[in-house]
Amino acid sequence: MGQRIVRVNELVMREVSEILHTRYQAESVYITVTGVNVAPDLRRATVFYSVFGDEERARAARKFLGCESAEIQKRVGKRVVLKYLPVLNFSYDDSIERGMHLNALIDQLDVPDEDLEENTL
Repeated sequence: MGQRIVRVNELVMREVSEILHTRYQAESVYITVTGVNVAPDLRRATVFYSVFGDEERARAARKFLGCESAEIQKRVGKRVVLKYLPVLNFSYDDSIERGMHLNALIDQLDVPDEDLEENTL
């Protein structure tokens, strides 16, 4: 990935996050923008988000972002000057939940220190 695309990804991520947390404070309090992947031709961008809370909050966030994506895109266009304004597509990012699940599994496998010492001798 080129350095320019990396900078555009970071710029769009910062602007979307700021728009969500200034303009839509009440609706987006549980939403975190985790990353952005802008296509090399700058025509499309996938905005990855995570939600703090249960499935109900995740559904509400998906519905909210689906309804407001055009308005968010318009506001990003006013703040960011690019040759093309990418069309924003919001996608739920469950990597944090998967990481927490893996940590829980690892914690279940935790072996007491005495058993470890016996196995190494």
